[in-house]
Amino acid sequence: MIDAAELVDNDFLRQFELKVQDDLAKIEYSLQDRKIFLTKLCIPECITSEKFESDFLTLVFENISERNISVVPTSPEIARFIRKNRKYKKMLPVGIRI
Repeated sequence: MIDAAELVDNDFLRQFELKVQDDLAKIEYSLQDRKIFLTKLCIPECITSEKFESDFLTLVFENISERNISVVPTSPEIARFIRKNRKYKKMLPVGIRI
């Protein structure tokens, strides 16, 4: 399991970052009003575990949930994650369906 303390919200580059070995897993975002648009998921090729992607996204969604802002997934991988984890559907803004 990934430690929450390892997750970095890089405001300058607008991405969540997680250092993995000598590489960086990241989720790029755009913040507008009270919505965060998750635009791109980048996982290093050295990571072959399917569980890593799920753990990373869970960590990011928990971080966003604490801020009490809505999530708009524009990346297919992130939309797929929300479909599999229905508890995060409540974080979608009104009118957005996946």
